[in-house]
Amino acid sequence: MEFVIISGLSGAGKSKAASFMEDMDFFCVDNLPAPLIPKFAELGMAGAGEYDRVVLVTDIRGGTNFDGLFQALKDLKQMKCSYRILFMEASDAVIIKRYKESRRSHPLEEQCDSLEQAIALERKMLAPLRERAEYIIDTSNLSTAKLKGELRRLFGREGSAEGRMDVRVFSFGFKHGLPMEADLVFDVRFLPNPYYVADLRSHTGLEQGVRDYVFNGGQAEEFLDRLWNLLGWLLPRYEEEGKTALVIAVGCTGGHHRSVAIAHALSEKIRAEGWSVAESHRDLGRT
Repeated sequence: MEFVIISGLSGAGKSKAASFMEDMDFFCVDNLPAPLIPKFAELGMAGAGEYDRVVLVTDIRGGTNFDGLFQALKDLKQMKCSYRILFMEASDAVIIKRYKESRRSHPLEEQCDSLEQAIALERKMLAPLRERAEYIIDTSNLSTAKLKGELRRLFGREGSAEGRMDVRVFSFGFKHGLPMEADLVFDVRFLPNPYYVADLRSHTGLEQGVRDYVFNGGQAEEFLDRLWNLLGWLLPRYEEEGKTALVIAVGCTGGHHRSVAIAHALSEKIRAEGWSVAESHRDLGRT
């Protein structure tokens, strides 16, 4: 069982980090009381792998004394449950700016005369935990995408696509309406239409005969090559900017033949390049 303890300054990005860790198949618990941590670990270790990767977010909201947390961590070691501590921080100026933008109150602000004093007090209170952290991330100049990449580097499974942007490719028919959820839409109605071939009309773009017809002549192949030149450049840049999912729609008239064949071929190409791809065909069962 793998435990990651996320702590740090209020406004440093702990919740955002936990959200990214969820995308990496961690089970995240926010502000679990320290005495319950060993019990939670015990349940996880006794289970069938459902909770084999856990993130616990703990911060100043849980109280000003971390003795309970340190005892819980000691108990985890005795249970042979490995854990790592990630401490997140940022400069005073950045934290103040974030609080002003969010219009939220600092958890220690009522005990202090100003936000600056609250931040200074929190730094002092969290210092013992910071000293025990395996990793410290300063988010002052870290974009959302770079934070996600750093977490993937630290906690991602080697060779895994976890935490990467998910790509969904689906076909549709224009006569049934444009897909509202699509990020990118491509129209393949310029390709020869198998609908007008009697022997192919009742078949779909998932069948070899229809695919052969669509790709005959080289236009479809050239289109795929040109489309991949674009997508091969776009996909990593979308991911770098923090996009977690991309929906690509390929349309023809009815959504049975051309769009299905192209969407299937495009899915295979994207998957071959190492991306996680879900393929579907919206209008395949419609007339």
